[in-house]
Amino acid sequence: MGAFNLTPSDPSTFILNGIPGLEAAHIWISIPFSMFYIISLLGNITILFVVSKEQTLHKPVFLLLCMLVLTDIGISTSVMPKALCIFWFHCKRITEDGCITQLFFFNKAMTMQSAVLVTMAFNRYVAICDPLRYATILTNSRIAKLWIVCLIRAVLLILPGPLLLSSLPFCANRVILHTYCEHTAVVQLSCGDTTVNRIYSLVITLVIIGSDLTLIGLSYGLIIRAVLRISSKKVHWKALNTCTAHICVMVISYTPVLFSALTLRFSQGIAAHVHILLANLYVLVPPMFNPIVYGVKTKELHDKVGKYICRM
Repeated sequence: MGAFNLTPSDPSTFILNGIPGLEAAHIWISIPFSMFYIISLLGNITILFVVSKEQTLHKPVFLLLCMLVLTDIGISTSVMPKALCIFWFHCKRITEDGCITQLFFFNKAMTMQSAVLVTMAFNRYVAICDPLRYATILTNSRIAKLWIVCLIRAVLLILPGPLLLSSLPFCANRVILHTYCEHTAVVQLSCGDTTVNRIYSLVITLVIIGSDLTLIGLSYGLIIRAVLRISSKKVHWKALNTCTAHICVMVISYTPVLFSALTLRFSQGIAAHVHILLANLYVLVPPMFNPIVYGVKTKELHDKVGKYICRM
């Protein structure tokens, strides 16, 4: 009955309910959420600032890192400000256009992040397997072109989702049991036939994650094969050590997404608030940890960041 009491009188408005079952704890939940969001913004903006200021960091590996940073900021910022407004001010209303716009930008940023991780894996492959041609294959201008390709790919793959949603009729009860406009949660409110939307969502998830993970796996398979051909174990570890930051970021980025997607589709017995907490964690955790991982594991970046911190 509580959901119906929240139903908006404006037919073009949705209600974001936050985390169902944990409404009384919203203020307490907002404390770690806001801390994670602030840490992620500070870390990512710091990397963008340092790389932009230091000419010695204007290299493909750091430009790719900046691309990852921008997608991380896009992912968390498309969701967290509204979620915190729900927790702090009970500002739960969102227009239909606003909801579809949020959904588009969030999914676009997620898709671009996955594509950037693939590009970073290719960067590691070229650096280890074909180091003599690295400077000619991965130039700064080519990295910029790859960023445009990632953007176009994300738009082409994600845009049909909001367009399909905008054509659906929605029921009188427009309460979204989530902190943001997640595709499945919005589709469930429709009174029309959502078969196409559900098929699209499943296919896009499989295409993006499946193809990107396959390309990353292929890159690392070739890297491992090339490293094993080297007789020196010292060189083995040195080569593989250059990949540790990227591997850590991949684990941090893909694990929560895959776990959340699997529990949402195949574990119907799990409570709704668990699904939603997981969905919020994969919005917050990777953007917070990615700059920390690269800041710690990449000595050149670590030294430059330390230099600016010491000046403060």
